[in-house]
Amino acid sequence: MSPLRAAVVGVGPRGLSILQKIADLAGELPAGRQLEVHLIDPGDGGQGAHPARQPGHLLTNTVASQVSMFAEGTGPSFTEWAASAGYRAFDAAYHPTGDDSGEPVGEHAYLPRRMLGSYLSWVFDRTLGSLPDTVRVVQHRDRAVDVAPTADDRYAVRLARGFTVTVDYLFLTTGHCERVPTEEDHAYGDFSRSHAERNPHLAYFSTPYPVDLLQRIAPGSTVAVQGFGLTAHDVISELTAGRGGTFRGSGPATEYRPSGREPHILLFSRQCLPFSARGINQKGITGGHRARFFTPEAVRALRATRPDGKLDFVEDVLPLLVREMSYAYRAARLGRPVPSERYEPTAEERRIVQEILDPLYGKNFADQDAFRRFFTEHVADDLTHAELGNLTSPVKAATDVIRDTRAALREAVEFGGLTPASHRIFNAVYVPVMNRVSFGPPRHRNHQLLALMRAGVVDLAGGPGGRLVLDRERGRYTVHTDYSGGAETRHADALVVARLDAFHPERDRSQLTARLLERGLVRPYRNGDFAPGGLDITETGRPVTAEGTPLRGAWALGYLVEGPRFYTHALPRHKLPSQFTRDADAAVRDMVADTHRRRTTTHSHSYEAAREAEHAGTDRTSVSIP
Repeated sequence: MSPLRAAVVGVGPRGLSILQKIADLAGELPAGRQLEVHLIDPGDGGQGAHPARQPGHLLTNTVASQVSMFAEGTGPSFTEWAASAGYRAFDAAYHPTGDDSGEPVGEHAYLPRRMLGSYLSWVFDRTLGSLPDTVRVVQHRDRAVDVAPTADDRYAVRLARGFTVTVDYLFLTTGHCERVPTEEDHAYGDFSRSHAERNPHLAYFSTPYPVDLLQRIAPGSTVAVQGFGLTAHDVISELTAGRGGTFRGSGPATEYRPSGREPHILLFSRQCLPFSARGINQKGITGGHRARFFTPEAVRALRATRPDGKLDFVEDVLPLLVREMSYAYRAARLGRPVPSERYEPTAEERRIVQEILDPLYGKNFADQDAFRRFFTEHVADDLTHAELGNLTSPVKAATDVIRDTRAALREAVEFGGLTPASHRIFNAVYVPVMNRVSFGPPRHRNHQLLALMRAGVVDLAGGPGGRLVLDRERGRYTVHTDYSGGAETRHADALVVARLDAFHPERDRSQLTARLLERGLVRPYRNGDFAPGGLDITETGRPVTAEGTPLRGAWALGYLVEGPRFYTHALPRHKLPSQFTRDADAAVRDMVADTHRRRTTTHSHSYEAAREAEHAGTDRTSVSIP
């Protein structure tokens, strides 16, 4: 009997989670039936967007002890693996050693992303070794460019090098995307090329990744970085530490010593607000805020009162979140539990939460100097709260609520839970706010930002409402900001867009996505007249076709479905329930159930096997697991 075949397209953390679940559930396959799993990815197994071959100064933004590919606790967390692999801390660097030199990797460490890539590859290898003899793995170090349904109800997956794999089941887990160039991208790129004679330092980067692209930015030139989030911190790190600059000291005493090869960095965004630093974790590896008001049950109860079941985020959901944040603020301020039965936020607590969410509310700035003073004081005050910790600081206790109530947010938002108009506002206004106040960088990154500003290496290009214009006369990018005291401008030679693209299938650069859309195998997700992004899927992860029917034998997970689902980016937390693992479990269980429904007669693979043999050694590497 020929084996059933499955293809996993994209073998980063999401594809790895599918392989883990196949290993867990292989014993539930029909008796005597084998499964052949084809892993399709040009990179190293498990790593995805976290390649082990990247600079060591790029960091994860989550405490490593909370990161794990074993949410159930059946394997080591990121930190536990690092310790077992012999990694030790040497100032800001981590190296594997065979002795006790350096310091142990601490529970509160934010480790380099290249170490995370190595951890993911270790998990990948361990998972391969755990597969029973009923499961065989074939790795294709290539990229999928097309999927076509076959006459016998299967899928022909075509790879970039021309090889085709025909499978019974298909898992789409391709992760982050890159947009088709927009009109703005073309305008900035054309400007950079057409004015190069006037300004040889002109350059435009629609994405900063891979970060070695930024080596084109000339030392001593000026670069405008659009964004203040985690991607912007990667850009700053690459243009400073990546150019040989060094940081000395810690906390408020952090100092930067330039190498002389840095450009001058100007930061700007629509609101020009920094991302808040993560507070010291005082909750332990598995601890979290226990919600009293903003719970999935409370959201479901609200939904039951609406004729169409849809909620308005501002009117229905936000009050629950504000109440929960205010409650956490009061409990931390008093230093003791607060009875929740009759709790209502005071006017002062509401004002404080409003200020946390919108620090610019009611503020006006006369000029750039006034805004810069506000900016640096805001960062320093936030760092003071971060150093107190996420239980001791009332501010960090409140902002941590957003991280700890993601299940309630998902209950409110996913699969059209909001009205289309409210969903649009949620994505445009509140998701950026929540990311800024609750999912920011490690504390030392913001200490470094202030040190770079003191050293004159980093400054602000503008303030709230600043806009980018092209100065064709000077051949420079210009940021123009209107203040109450008059307009101010700053000029730059290079422009870096420091943000990750949202996945909109119709605007994705991937040839595979384009072909899936053309064939009608998938369609963009829509909530009424609003298209938030992502592929349309069923709640078990099956893509919905252009005709509106679930695609048989196929599943999409992760960033591809950010739209019907919410916050698909996070890796599992150690020993805690995770939507990440639940999604993988649901998809693989669905596949296993289908294997029992399939007829016992098998497809003939003889011709296909002969074709694969011709390509062995060039398009793939076969790995048979004993």
